[in-house]
Amino acid sequence: MNQVNALTIDIEDYFQVSNFSEVITFSNWDKYECRVEMNTERILNILNDFDAKATFFILGWIAERYPGLVKTIQQQGHEIACHGYMHRSIHHQTETEFKEDVKISKKILEDIVGEEIIGYRAPVYSITRNSMWIFKVLIEEGFKYDSSIFPVRRYRYGTPNTPRFPYVITLDGQPGSTDSTDGFIVEFPITTIRVLGENLPIAGGGYFRLFPYWFTKWSLKRINITEKNPFIFYIHPWELDVDQPRIRSASNLAKLRHYVNLNKTEDKLRRVLTDFDFSSVREVLGLT
Repeated sequence: MNQVNALTIDIEDYFQVSNFSEVITFSNWDKYECRVEMNTERILNILNDFDAKATFFILGWIAERYPGLVKTIQQQGHEIACHGYMHRSIHHQTETEFKEDVKISKKILEDIVGEEIIGYRAPVYSITRNSMWIFKVLIEEGFKYDSSIFPVRRYRYGTPNTPRFPYVITLDGQPGSTDSTDGFIVEFPITTIRVLGENLPIAGGGYFRLFPYWFTKWSLKRINITEKNPFIFYIHPWELDVDQPRIRSASNLAKLRHYVNLNKTEDKLRRVLTDFDFSSVREVLGLT
């Protein structure tokens, strides 16, 4: 039997991404054309073609405006999980602000789907060594797993010396065990491969669009076959949308990161769905 990997979809729209946060504020989101319904339905159709299930980390702002979309995702057998409400990086929030953001978005989703939401992913994977306090909040709010830690070295996020595969984090934000009486949460870190002593991002987003597919496939097979572990793959609906409105006022670097190879995303996604087996995070971690 092939290794089953976790497929994740981060539900946010093109104008809500961190690359554009300096030119598009939260207060102005309602001024932009929403394309998230159309693009998410496109992804759902692709997943149906391959009979693949996934976890959808949904922004509370989106769920509040498109509850029918959330219900459709659930009705098609996918897992609903939380991506916060405002898509604001953790290092721009106090503990109180973060707790309120999580509580609001979790309640919106649970009211729509009628079941407990157990998974969380931070906007922009924005956990660093200085923000490990978020795990205390997540545990207290009833989350069973998180998928926010990116074991890489980046200027906006990253904890390069943390484990690369699923592990337990306790109330103090440190690796531990399920024997902890104070509570714990399972962490499924964003997938990397080891290259020359460093962790290289490989399993989604701009990295997936930028790298040639043969390299992505080789790397992911190495994780499954050589390292004998599941990987976690992620993608955003806007990454399939070549006709999305262009944000002209953004920096050239932000535009490069956002728009590179959008025209290749769907073909690459279909190829990865052909070459690997997927399910939800909940299923892969055995939290059903």
